[in-house]
Parts: sequence; C-alpha cells; structure tokens
Amino acid sequence: MAMGRVNGLDPRSTALLVIDVQQGFVNQHSRDVVPTVVRLVEGWRAAGGPVVFTRFHNAPGSPYETISGWKRLRTAEEQAFVKDLAPFIDDSALVDKAQASVFTPEGSQLIRDAGWSDLVLCGIDTDACVYDSATAAYQRGYRPWVVTDACASSGGAQYHEAALLLAARNLGADQLITSEVALSRISGTGGIIQ
Repeated sequence: MAMGRVNGLDPRSTALLVIDVQQGFVNQHSRDVVPTVVRLVEGWRAAGGPVVFTRFHNAPGSPYETISGWKRLRTAEEQAFVKDLAPFIDDSALVDKAQASVFTPEGSQLIRDAGWSDLVLCGIDTDACVYDSATAAYQRGYRPWVVTDACASSGGAQYHEAALLLAARNLGADQLITSEVALSRISGTGGIIQ
C-alpha cells in the first residue's frame, strides 16, 4: 500500500473505480456526469489502467429499507448500468454490492490481490457510495482520488458539494482532481500520471 506522498500515479498500480453508474441513480441531477465518466473510462483504458465497475442492489430487509425506508434499486431495470458504459463492462472487473462501499469481501479481495495502492473514484452518488468507498479506502491505507466532475448526486448539487467538502477535509484537498487533470496527466506520459 502507498506510504508517504508521491508525485504521480502509475495506472499499473492504480485502478479506476466506476461507482454505481446505474439507471436507478441517473436523474435530472446526475445524468450530465455520464459523458464525463465515459471519457474517463476511455482515457484510463487507453493508458492501460485497470477499470472496476461496481453495481449496487438494495436487498429486501436491508438497512436502507428498514432504517431509512428507501426501497429503490431493487429491479433489474434500476440496477442496469447506463447504456453508454455497456461496451466497457464485459471486459472489466465487476463488484456487485449490497452496501455503499466497494469494500465488500469480494471487492476487498480484488483490490488486495491486484496490489493496487491508489484508487481513482468516480460515479454516483458522490455523497453516498463514492464518498463511503473513498473513506473506506483511506482507512485501509489506500490512496483515494475523487474525480470531482465525474461524480454526481442523484439528490442534487448540494449533496455533491457537501460530499466534496467533507472529502477535502477528511481525505485531503489534494485528493480531489478533475477528469481533465487526470486525463491530461495520463496522455502523452507513457502511462504515468504525473
């Protein structure tokens, strides 16, 4: 795992985690992020970096239902990835999860076995699954990077901005980057993000 400050990221040891870009999370508040996520996935793949997709499902009797009263993300239609990402899913790692964080037993094993030290996160919802995955990564000693313009909240901009404010405080402001910065650092550097 990463120790100390580093000047750059190497896609060979850094995974792009595309968190829950699913039909049930896409609405008027979050749909505009999809093209940015697609460009990020394309750029990451072009640099030879690994991409992991997560897919959330809300099981009956989950805390989301029993405590919060939230019953969405139950149907196959809601759980389906957005169509623009479909071409990338087949040959990527996939983590199915019934929790916010990517660190399920299977997700934890995947990340550990791959030997990744840095995790670049994008997706929906910034204030839930993206933030929870980033803080869980941080607490486990991985270096999380949140791609601010490749994340959105289905609850609206105020939730997205609140999550970024907390991430800047709890993970470090330097861990928040834009897709433009990430992609410019990937291209033309032989696969190394500087």
